[in-house]
Amino acid sequence: MAHITLNQYLQQVLEAIESRDGSFCSEMLSFKHPHVANPRLQLSSPEEKCQQLLEPPYDEMVAAHLRCSTSFLKAFQAHKEENWALPIMFAVTLDLRIFANNAEQQLQSKGKGKIGDMLEKAAEQLMSCFRVCASDNRAMIQSKWGMLFLINQLFKIYFKINKLHLCKPLIRAIDSSNLKDEYSTAQRVTYKYYVGRKAMFDSDFKQAEEYLSFSFTHCHRSSQRNKRLILIYLLPVKMLLGHMPTHQLLKKYDLMQFTDVTKAVSEGNLLLLNEALVKHETFFIRCGIFLILEKLKIITYRNLFKKVYHLLKTHQLPLDAFLVALRMMKVEDVDIDEVQCILANLIFMGHIKGYISHQHQKLVVSKQNPFPPLSSVS
Repeated sequence: MAHITLNQYLQQVLEAIESRDGSFCSEMLSFKHPHVANPRLQLSSPEEKCQQLLEPPYDEMVAAHLRCSTSFLKAFQAHKEENWALPIMFAVTLDLRIFANNAEQQLQSKGKGKIGDMLEKAAEQLMSCFRVCASDNRAMIQSKWGMLFLINQLFKIYFKINKLHLCKPLIRAIDSSNLKDEYSTAQRVTYKYYVGRKAMFDSDFKQAEEYLSFSFTHCHRSSQRNKRLILIYLLPVKMLLGHMPTHQLLKKYDLMQFTDVTKAVSEGNLLLLNEALVKHETFFIRCGIFLILEKLKIITYRNLFKKVYHLLKTHQLPLDAFLVALRMMKVEDVDIDEVQCILANLIFMGHIKGYISHQHQKLVVSKQNPFPPLSSVS
């Protein structure tokens, strides 16, 4: 359906009219149907073809429907010299993404079509609008004001279809723009939310914290749902940097799934961390943060070993002491080699200042700040 010719489309409409199949005919005239993403049907003047096959008033109705998929872009190009058309672009492109998402869901529920196909088609149309905005090099640069809104719509699609690599050129476009700090707060909150999430997946946790913190701080106080959504990604990032959320914060935003995770990491309790990840596995996977939370295990090892250091009160720590601590946490099949591997990783990452003495089977830590703050090394 997404690749039929104009003649084939009109023939199907004609057959539906002649057979009085109102249900099928309505689908063929719906913007939620996959055919709206077909470039073969995006014509600015389809009247003649429609008149050849269809009787009035159907010819006029179908022609108007076909014009809609392309009329906006041409209208926007025609009014590049003015700013007044931007709200129209915002409304139409938002509807386009929503329509494509609905069409995608309908197709998938019926087991039809390639996953993400409708959203990719919508992204192509959004990119056409984006190019119009980005190519405006006039002094007034009115149409560049539409860039960030379009980028945010594209981000929503790319995250949905898991093609985050396509975000890179869009991020560069904004970073090089002299308007990046002048867009509306709402648009910047959305933009930094998605860029922050991408930084998190790229393991750039400091940038992720910066962008997600901006989104959370500047998100309108009445938008509790959006603030909660931002926190779902900000909390793991902050924990990886050594900043644990308060119980009050988790309760306020109904994120109690993080309670035991926070407690486990702070206390170096690997057993509790594993239990918390298993208990809330479905929630964490649905949010796309399960693997990020898995990274907290290395922080939990660090905090557990820090406890061993404080208990023994020496700078030369026998490796057997760490082995005992891990076995108390019911780490399966752990041996002295694995202990050395974990310690070597912690030293390499800067979480422990020291070295392993293989000859004496000891961890020798620095006498000054052997466990530096996570925020200084992450």
